Amino acid sequence: MARRTRIGEPESIRAELVALLTDFEQLLERENIREQVCALIPAVHLMRDLGASLPRVDSFGGARDRILNYLQRFPATAIAGDEIGVVSGISEYARRVRELRVEMGWPIFSGTTAKEMIQQEHYAGNGQHELDKGLLETIEAMVVDDYILLGDQDRDAAHRWNLANSVRKQKTSVRDRLLSYLRQNVGIPVTGEELRYVAKGATEWARRTRELRTELGWPVSTRNSGRPDLPVGIYVLEADRQLPEHDRVISDPIRVTVLERDKFSCQRCGWNPGNMMPGDPRTLLELHHIEHHVDGGENVADNLITLCNVHHDELHRLGINGNAALSEWLASD
Repeated sequence: MARRTRIGEPESIRAELVALLTDFEQLLERENIREQVCALIPAVHLMRDLGASLPRVDSFGGARDRILNYLQRFPATAIAGDEIGVVSGISEYARRVRELRVEMGWPIFSGTTAKEMIQQEHYAGNGQHELDKGLLETIEAMVVDDYILLGDQDRDAAHRWNLANSVRKQKTSVRDRLLSYLRQNVGIPVTGEELRYVAKGATEWARRTRELRTELGWPVSTRNSGRPDLPVGIYVLEADRQLPEHDRVISDPIRVTVLERDKFSCQRCGWNPGNMMPGDPRTLLELHHIEHHVDGGENVADNLITLCNVHHDELHRLGINGNAALSEWLASD
């Protein structure tokens, strides 16, 4: 049976540890390595007890509570796995971190997932809607066994992780599994850790997710692609529909430029994602080519305008093309 971590007075535990190591000096003079190893086992236990008993660590709950307490004290900070091991007082701390993520919905990212996400979303520092430079540098410096807490608890995450486990078992491509999972969570923020799990840990999960937006036209939003209100590491499939083929070729930098210029609002009705209401058919913002792309209209900011999905559909249904016709339509009731 595994030994339970003992919570006590730190100074008392420290004194026990010092006494044990002092006595160990005599064993170093002997050649019985088994005796030496066995004598150090209590020291390992005492080290865990001491770490779990440190002042200002929530010692009243279990290891999971202590890990969460520690991460919450240092949000958006890379925490080494060895640190987690100390404050948790257990060796299987990685399983407890996963429980916090999967069962309780805390957005705790591993170093691997955070770096893959950053590399594919092409974040940069110092921009108005870009990633904070300090956080960017923190994530870029993370290693495999580091962890970082990037937001608040999502209490619906446990249900999504069960769904992710089901989608993960599908015998399809990585991109198809990612799309399947996103389509079953339309309008719901999901984390990069969820997507990486669905992809069975495939390193290209972030690139495949980005391709869904940039090549196949699925409206997958991130903080870096037109939704500055989203936390870092969160993905949202805005609607269960693909953009028209000619709209898929608009690059992310141009898309963000147009959205910022138009204040992230439909230029016909003023709707934006912050006005989203149940039952409202307006669910996302799309960019429209003022001079249609098929007629030679370029993918430049001056030839693009922001519309909600309802008015974008209406514009194409009416066959309106060019600046003059668009201006007349925008001015009409």
